[in-house]
Amino acid sequence: MRQIDGRCHCDNITYRLEWPETGKTIAVRACGCTFCTKHGGVYTSHPGAVLSAWIADEDRVNKYAFGTETAEFYICAGCGAVPFVTSTIDGKRYAVVNVNTFENVDRTELDSSASDFEGESVAGRLDRRRRNWIARVHIEIGRARAETTS
Repeated sequence: MRQIDGRCHCDNITYRLEWPETGKTIAVRACGCTFCTKHGGVYTSHPGAVLSAWIADEDRVNKYAFGTETAEFYICAGCGAVPFVTSTIDGKRYAVVNVNTFENVDRTELDSSASDFEGESVAGRLDRRRRNWIARVHIEIGRARAETTS
């Protein structure tokens, strides 16, 4: 497994992504919705990945849901970055991560394509997320990642 670290600009939101593939490229999707276009949302996910996230100060995180309100965008109120997005489906949390918040990945390793989910039904959207999004998501509040690693 490959470990990918990421964070918002001010370090309030940090994460470690355990990526199951060790190939040379990571498939990423540039979302075409207006929110992601305005925030530079370019996401990746893998159903076999594990996302561990740490939020140092929850009061400095805004969660934004729009449209179908089936996803929550974690926006750092300090710096404005959107490190990841979650969706709770049947009581289970799934996620995608914004590759623009990666710390230790060379940009040439990202294989980008555009995505457009306009017109997708809510049921279809949730089924796609169940199949493709990160299925093991852990978010810890009130602790910075640096405190949890050696």
